[in-house]
Amino acid sequence: MLKLVLPKGSLERSTMDLFEAADLSVRRDSSVSYKADVDDPRIESVRILRPQEIPTYVADGLFDLGITGRDWVEETGSEVTSLGELKYSKATTNPITVVVAVPGDSEYRSVSDLPAGVRVSTEYPELTRRFFADKGVDADIRLSYGATEAKVPDIVDCVVDITETGSALRAAGLRVIDVILVSYTELVANPASFADPEKRHAMEQVLTLLRGVLEARGKVLVKLNVAAEALDAVIGVLPAMKTPTVNELYGAAGYAVETVVPKNEINILIPALKDAGATDIIELPLSKIVH
Repeated sequence: MLKLVLPKGSLERSTMDLFEAADLSVRRDSSVSYKADVDDPRIESVRILRPQEIPTYVADGLFDLGITGRDWVEETGSEVTSLGELKYSKATTNPITVVVAVPGDSEYRSVSDLPAGVRVSTEYPELTRRFFADKGVDADIRLSYGATEAKVPDIVDCVVDITETGSALRAAGLRVIDVILVSYTELVANPASFADPEKRHAMEQVLTLLRGVLEARGKVLVKLNVAAEALDAVIGVLPAMKTPTVNELYGAAGYAVETVVPKNEINILIPALKDAGATDIIELPLSKIVH
C-alpha cells in the first residue's frame, strides 16, 4: 500500500533501530543496498536514499511516506504533509540546529551586523539566501560539499552549518551568532496520498508504532506491593507519568502499585520505595508506550 523512503547516511542506523523496535524491521540484502522491504501489509516497498532528496521525491509522488529532516524540507521548499516530529537524531534525542557561525574573535554579534558581500559557505544555499535576505544582508553564498566549518576564515567569512551538540563548531574555533532553524526528524507524506483515507489510516498506524517506541525510551515500568498503612508514603515517592495504578490485593492483604518512571532515576527510586515500605519491587523494560 505505502511506498516508503528512509534516510541514508547519518540517520540511517538510528532509523533502522527505530523501525526494528517498532516491529517494522527493515530487511535488505546488504547494509549498502538501496532497496529493502518490511514484512507488514501496510508497506508495499522501501527505498533508502539521501535525506536531502527525500522531501522532493515525496512531494513529487514517487513515494507516499518518508523520513527526513525539517531542514531539508525547508531547503528544498517541498510541498509535503508533515505527520509530526520523530524526536531522534544521529546521536541524541536533540534536534539539529541550522546556525550562522563566525570566528570566535569576530566583532559580529548577529547576521544583521555582517557587511554587504560577506562570504558564506553552506550546504543550505536556499535556506541561507532567504534568511540573509530577510535580515537585509547582501551575501555571497557559496555551496559547500562538506567540512564547512574548516573554511573560515581563509576561504569564507562565516558559515551556515548544522550542530547537534555544538562540539564541532567549538573545536573549529567558531561562535554562533544566529539560529536559522531548529530541525527535528519528521515523518512526511505526499499530500495526495495523505488525502486517500485508506493510505492516511495506514500512515497514522505506522506513526503510532514509531512514536510508541520513542515515548518508551528511557523509561521503565515499576511494580510493587505495599501494606495499606504504607500506601500514601510509597505513592509520595513515585515520580509517576500520571496517577499510579493501584489495585487491592486478594484478601485485603495490601495493594499492588505500578507506574512508569524515568530509567535514570531508578537507582535512587528503588531504595527509597523500600524505605517507604514497598515490597516485591519489580523493574521491567518497556518497548512501547501508546497514549
